[in-house]
Amino acid sequence: MKALTYHAPFDFRCERVPEPGLLAPEDALVRVELAAICGSDLHVWHGRERGLDPGTVMGHEFLGGVVETGEAVTRFRRGDRVVSPFTTSCGACYYCELGLTARCLRGELFGWVERGKGLHGGQAELIRVPLADTTLVRLPETLASEAALLLGDVLATGYHCAVLAGIAPGTVCAVLGCGPVGLLAVLAARELGAERIFALDSVPARLAWAGRFGATPVALSQGDPVASLREATSGRGVDAVLEAVGTPEASGLAFELVRAGGTIAAVGVHHEAGFPFSPGQAYDKNLTYRIGRCPARHYMERLLPLASQREAELRGLFTHTVGLDAAPDAYRMFAERRDGGVKVALRP
Repeated sequence: MKALTYHAPFDFRCERVPEPGLLAPEDALVRVELAAICGSDLHVWHGRERGLDPGTVMGHEFLGGVVETGEAVTRFRRGDRVVSPFTTSCGACYYCELGLTARCLRGELFGWVERGKGLHGGQAELIRVPLADTTLVRLPETLASEAALLLGDVLATGYHCAVLAGIAPGTVCAVLGCGPVGLLAVLAARELGAERIFALDSVPARLAWAGRFGATPVALSQGDPVASLREATSGRGVDAVLEAVGTPEASGLAFELVRAGGTIAAVGVHHEAGFPFSPGQAYDKNLTYRIGRCPARHYMERLLPLASQREAELRGLFTHTVGLDAAPDAYRMFAERRDGGVKVALRP
């Protein structure tokens, strides 16, 4: 089958690889209808995350149809249309029962094989899904694939960020980064009742999207964003910052933007060794800082109604759709923020 494989930073290839098979009774095989490039995939592209075995099939955002199930799978059968979160989960361990499915004791991340262990990803024609009964989510036939695909990562992560931030009616917040996760954090903040949402980015096309989702765009390249937001909040700063970038600069800016007693919620993937503010500075600001991987499976079913209600807007985030042969060039375009790219779909 065709798949997009990792070989080195900046060296992803569309090539033929062996088809996966069932390895355990809880497995399912899914024929991939639609996959996507995630912003966190770019950490591998740029070499910020290392350790993947050459030949690893990339990607953790995918949906499609079940083609085969192991004998222990009871919730799904051949032909079911399903979407997957980016990690597997057992549904029964301490962390799954807590709702922290991203830390499942048996969970694994799709698209990460290191020293021969791990799971291949969904940027391929076919994928094996372990723990299928408690990982996959059945989709209504009426929901567009592009909107449904976002449930497994980007929509769930944006919503999780808003929950971590404590967004409630009357909240004034700032969203740092208007990539797909940031844009859906704007959408989630609006759904949870935020009174005002400021969206900060340096890319005009992404700021325009944030405006369509109900935020006030703030261009990082124009003026002083900290001064602007303090002026808009009687000098205090915002109640919460939703950080969807994952850089030291974003962390530092978040600290400057949030008011005393406020909250920073960080879902951007960080690689730096420390914080740009000290424990003493956090103490003096009575800061609440919440960070971590989204437990996507925990949110997916509850977000199905929102995905249906906002289907047209969610579909619109996919500015490019290409086949697997064109995927390496699509990664390059997405990484360089060219051609107005917001979200790239791959159609095997």
